[in-house]
Amino acid sequence: MESVEGDFAIRMNTLAKYVVSTTMDRADWNNSTIIQGNVPEEVAKLKQQPGKDILMYGFGPVARTLLQHNHLDEVRFWVHPILVDGGNLGDLLIGDGGRAGLQLVDTKALSSGVVILSYRSAAE
Repeated sequence: MESVEGDFAIRMNTLAKYVVSTTMDRADWNNSTIIQGNVPEEVAKLKQQPGKDILMYGFGPVARTLLQHNHLDEVRFWVHPILVDGGNLGDLLIGDGGRAGLQLVDTKALSSGVVILSYRSAAE
């Protein structure tokens, strides 16, 4: 029987991976594809293919673009019990007067005090 770490490594190495980049022309990780063109259009094509969910960690310009084009089916916010001073508009998922209506679909509190809030687009 394979170890948990081995099973995880095998799974990660066999999954299809997509990297959005304007500077890379190849990715060295197994089963990686670079998306350089119209990101919303390419993600819409991926979502039409059979298979499992598409996962994306973190946020930034790509997440902002996908949210604007209603391509994120679910957004999970991990709220940590820590207050930090500072930041700017570039640190926000939505900025410059943007707006995304979300509907709460699940909450989970971890023993660490972290709360996971899961939302779907209110447009669905």
